[in-house]
Amino acid sequence: MWHDVRMLNATTNTLLGLLVLSLLGSGLWWVAHRPMFTLKTIQVEGVGETQLRHVNASTVRTTAVPRIKGNFFTADLDAVRQAFEAVPWVRKAAIRREWPNKLIVQVEEHLPLATWGDEGKLVSVKGDIFTANLDEAEEDGALPEFAGPDGSEKEIVARYRELIEWFKPVSLVPESVQLSTRYAWTVKLNNGITVELGREQSKTTLKDRVDRLIGIYPQLVSRLQDKIESVDMRYPNGMALKAPGIKFAPDSKKAKR
Repeated sequence: MWHDVRMLNATTNTLLGLLVLSLLGSGLWWVAHRPMFTLKTIQVEGVGETQLRHVNASTVRTTAVPRIKGNFFTADLDAVRQAFEAVPWVRKAAIRREWPNKLIVQVEEHLPLATWGDEGKLVSVKGDIFTANLDEAEEDGALPEFAGPDGSEKEIVARYRELIEWFKPVSLVPESVQLSTRYAWTVKLNNGITVELGREQSKTTLKDRVDRLIGIYPQLVSRLQDKIESVDMRYPNGMALKAPGIKFAPDSKKAKR
């Protein structure tokens, strides 16, 4: 008999516990869905002291806000992050809640470095490909042009920075950097000269070829002024030069690379 009473008490306690949990869950659900927790403010800010240049209220309202569901408690922060990372110019977004009805969105914008290919895309200083308004990207001046095989973006960004340093002795700046499908490099400089550098056979191949060009560049300019159209540095012991009415190449028959 005592055994039966203990079993009954245990069952009763279990049922009471479930009832309390059910009531508690219902109460929390009721509280969580009160109007005071409806999202009223979405604050968008840059990372640290960085001011946002391209992400504005208009683009946020039209691109991100319609994709945000739920309230302060029920909004899926990962979904909110994805909504903001779909906004043009946004590289990364981090979301946090602020009591009782506010979301704070910290945004890292893409910093454009160059145009990419011929499809209207851009490449950032970190080597990310993204799509945005070209006029906005070139507010501070025309961007250089990059092109290369898929997956070569970061390699081209790194090479561009090296080329800037390599051409400094003659005060020239790369305006275009292209990597072919055969991984041959072509550079167009801000004086209009196209330089064929070819494939990188060793860690110093391209630097050696640029140094060779820089060594003779003052003589070329003094003789041809601004008439040079292209220079081919792929010859092992010389170069090929093209200018209006002039075409010069070394006698060497060795294959260019």
